[in-house]
Amino acid sequence: MTATTDRSERAGRAAGAGRTRTSPFAGVNPVFLRHELARRFNRQTTVFTLLLPAVLYLALFRTAPTGATLPHGNFAAWMMTGIAVYGAAMAAISSAATISVEKSAGWMRTIALSPLTPPGYLLVKVVSSVVMAAVPVVIVGGLGALTGARADTGVWVSSLLVAWLGAAVFAALGIALGLAMKPEVVMHMPGLTMTALAFLGNLFIPLEGIMLEVSRYSPMYGVATLARYALTEGYSFEGTHSSLTGAVVNVAAWFAAFSFMAVRRFRKSTGRL
Repeated sequence: MTATTDRSERAGRAAGAGRTRTSPFAGVNPVFLRHELARRFNRQTTVFTLLLPAVLYLALFRTAPTGATLPHGNFAAWMMTGIAVYGAAMAAISSAATISVEKSAGWMRTIALSPLTPPGYLLVKVVSSVVMAAVPVVIVGGLGALTGARADTGVWVSSLLVAWLGAAVFAALGIALGLAMKPEVVMHMPGLTMTALAFLGNLFIPLEGIMLEVSRYSPMYGVATLARYALTEGYSFEGTHSSLTGAVVNVAAWFAAFSFMAVRRFRKSTGRL
């Protein structure tokens, strides 16, 4: 058994020590959460979450469509927000690989012996992933400030804040993928999945026509629309308007769906009903 697994089992026993299942989040404590955060902030993962969104932003922030105008900022701010959403989502879903390795190493057997409930497990993993997602959001926001992204102060803050918190949707997806797939398979899934969802979700290239209509039902569209709403007032570059209520429903529906998948996989992995 590896040292990492030993530490994981100690954290699992700490999570369950002296607790009973009196609430949906039984078994969650600061020791377990600190353990998860320490595991997420390793050198390899941190470098990846810093470099990828930064390179993408620098490559795309000048590619404004002809005649692009926005009510409360410029195209660089629009692109900055989209890349912040993408970077936060990538950081959040990266938990899939570590979760899959934990499952293969027998970590779920330790979890099954503790009072940690499925919602409690989901909460700890989502919180640690969202904390990790703050790193690329801060980096992309800083690059935007240095490269001419312009927006009202309130717009700037709200856009990056929503991009960060929206990572919770993809944290739940990462948990579901990690619990469902083997390590050798899941290692390739987050990057491919997020890149496809980013293009479909209107993050990199302003979509129009039928593609924009299809995009409205994709997981990233809701988060991106909410993050950009203060900047664009909900309008696309071709003048199509996106409903604020529709974006909220999109985010809530996909988060609920991914969370349900994650809880189901957790129960199957631990043998709990």
